[in-house]
Amino acid sequence: MKVIVVGAGVGGTSAGIALQKLGHDVVIYDQMRENRPVGAALSLWSNGVKVLNWLGLGAEVAALGGDMADMVYLDGHTGETLCDFSLAPVTTQTGQKPYPVARADLQALLMERFGLDGIHLGKKLVGIADDGTTVTATFADGTTDAADMLIGADGARSIVRDYVQPEGAPPIEREYSGYTNVNGLVPVSASIGRPTAWTTYVADGKRAAVMPIAGDRFYFWFDIPQPSGLPHDPAAGVAPLREAFGDWAPGVQELLAAIDPATSLNRVEIWDITPFDTWTKGRVAILGDAAHNTSPDIGQGACSALEDAFALGIAFATNTLGVADTLRRYAAMRVERAGELVLRARKRAWETHAFDPAVTDAWYESLRAADGTGIIRGIVGNIEDSPVNLGGGLLAG
Repeated sequence: MKVIVVGAGVGGTSAGIALQKLGHDVVIYDQMRENRPVGAALSLWSNGVKVLNWLGLGAEVAALGGDMADMVYLDGHTGETLCDFSLAPVTTQTGQKPYPVARADLQALLMERFGLDGIHLGKKLVGIADDGTTVTATFADGTTDAADMLIGADGARSIVRDYVQPEGAPPIEREYSGYTNVNGLVPVSASIGRPTAWTTYVADGKRAAVMPIAGDRFYFWFDIPQPSGLPHDPAAGVAPLREAFGDWAPGVQELLAAIDPATSLNRVEIWDITPFDTWTKGRVAILGDAAHNTSPDIGQGACSALEDAFALGIAFATNTLGVADTLRRYAAMRVERAGELVLRARKRAWETHAFDPAVTDAWYESLRAADGTGIIRGIVGNIEDSPVNLGGGLLAG
């Protein structure tokens, strides 16, 4: 079977690899002209890593991942330790160590494993036609390609998502999450945070955090609650961050000083999409951000896309009634869980960004002297119902 995948991100390439492993002929198209992922890094929790293990990339992903052994919360203004605990129970209960990884490194790995000859960049999808036997994709340069199936992994502004919606349905709109995220990479420094810990400074509904990744680097990110559409000049560099965090703890000042805007500084407004049910139409389906665009507040965005790839592969390995039927079964495996993760992330964003100051103050207070039990329960709770666990559940720590 020939398959067209639209989108060469984490979801599209992982789905492509999964379908290749089943013997299908897969080609990937993407409108980007070079591999320049949005965002410096991402969290691969145990469910996401397990999918990559299943794809045969376990050793390579472990080499890309940072040694994130602990989690630390600090008061943003004073630097006082609120809590400091081991993440080992996550590994023990789920059977897999989580890894933060540089997004560009993971993207390059997935593209290389899929095969660069099968990835065509600079190809913007503008049309889809499905005659019941063949799906034809039309691109902005006038070229077309036909296949037995088309998978839309074309991101938050997906064209394929619009195609699969019912006739006359209202358009699916992205919704602003209320804050801007600024992120990048800096060298590891103990004055910012312990080299083996995910360290987060919190105050005033804002966050400044670092996570270790391979190459003695920290992935850093700042959250700033603010309206969408504010003017932004990239030439300003770290000045907006200094304005927002200039009176914060010494570790945050060290982080600000370490940022090189010329090499690694990204600014992203955070949006999501309220969960919806229609993921397929005939021989066409969506996955990744096209299907469940989420805020990063529980670190499950990329993991959820990887779960899509796993479910798609399992669906095509086990069902034989035809492409449209198998795609509907794939969607049935994913719609409820993926939507639940979007809503969990939205709830977490509300709790942490002082949209209701009393709620956020209560969260800060709960962090003081916490032993990590509740936080780990939440992390594991996001993983336990993953399809990659095949209903096996978790083992107690």
